[in-house]
Amino acid sequence: MSTFPAGVMREATIDVGAIEDNVRQLRRLVGVEVIAVVKADGYGHGAARSAAAALAGGATRIGVADIGEALALRRAGIDAPILAWLHAPGVSFGEAVERGIELGISDMAQLNAAAAAGSGDRAAVIHLKLETGLGRNGAAPAEYRVLFAEAARLERLGRIRVLGIFSHLSNASPEADREAIARFEAGLGAAAAAGLSPRLRHIAATHAAIALPESRFDCVRLGIGIYGLSPFDDRSSADLGLRPAMTLRAAVAAVRRVGPGQGVSYGYDYRTDRDTTLALVPLGYADGVPRQASGAGPVRIAGQRFTGVGRIAMDQFVVDVGDAAVSVGDQVVLFGDPTLGVPSATDWADAAGTINYEIVTRIGARVPRRQVAG
Repeated sequence: MSTFPAGVMREATIDVGAIEDNVRQLRRLVGVEVIAVVKADGYGHGAARSAAAALAGGATRIGVADIGEALALRRAGIDAPILAWLHAPGVSFGEAVERGIELGISDMAQLNAAAAAGSGDRAAVIHLKLETGLGRNGAAPAEYRVLFAEAARLERLGRIRVLGIFSHLSNASPEADREAIARFEAGLGAAAAAGLSPRLRHIAATHAAIALPESRFDCVRLGIGIYGLSPFDDRSSADLGLRPAMTLRAAVAAVRRVGPGQGVSYGYDYRTDRDTTLALVPLGYADGVPRQASGAGPVRIAGQRFTGVGRIAMDQFVVDVGDAAVSVGDQVVLFGDPTLGVPSATDWADAAGTINYEIVTRIGARVPRRQVAG
């Protein structure tokens, strides 16, 4: 029987060896440079440890959403190139340029702010973002001519260096993504006509990088895949040669033998129908366990798979284990590597009506992360 060390109630173990291996596997598959995306604290896995593992696996760059995340990585000792692409209105890029952070630039205001931050022997290194159909940020085709001309002028003056041009795909369908790729290629042509020659052209995240070889260009941005989770409905992590890096587990906090008719948790959505044992799991929606998975989230205890019963509360939920021999301190695995016989993050996503990205990313700060080598 697997038990927790005394005094430990809940934890997420992070297998950095899995992240390294996943990057290596995906890099072999795509055959181009890899930007490892560690935004949102490495999808809940820890940004610095995920970045270090990804670089060890062959990634050449790190991607984050915002400058705060990039600067935190610099403070943590990550000295590889880092790209940040989502910025507050009126942002100043001075510290980012000083610390060698590459900037995703979506409009003229951001371009001018980047140029203002570049000075002397340090030009702002930028990646121009194009809107190719996703309806989010990025320059629209009507803005290309002016934006590209100004970028070329500022590059000649030494205020900026246009290292990349990028966009993002919808994954709505292969046809929709190919249409977006065609728009991207048109944008690349307009940039070349304006005198820009970026070394890195990138539009693919994990889904397209695997499914659409024509989307790979010079590099790909890999997020969910490096953590060992599949972006596909019809292909598992194992199918892709990937290994989930996070295992979420807890110690059984209490065991109660009850008779038929016992109500469980708020609202008594569940009542026992026989003599049975209830095991209390000290994880709840404050820890990122989705309340929407109440009565449906799977766990593994004492070598068996069970489903939680009743409503998931802020700090805990209940599992009806029947007559299984379960004791206080026994290990409860909510999700991990399904090839080891435990539920997956995708199982919890299905139970909650969401995606595996959200399951791992939402695991809260109250859950300690423990790094393991795997």
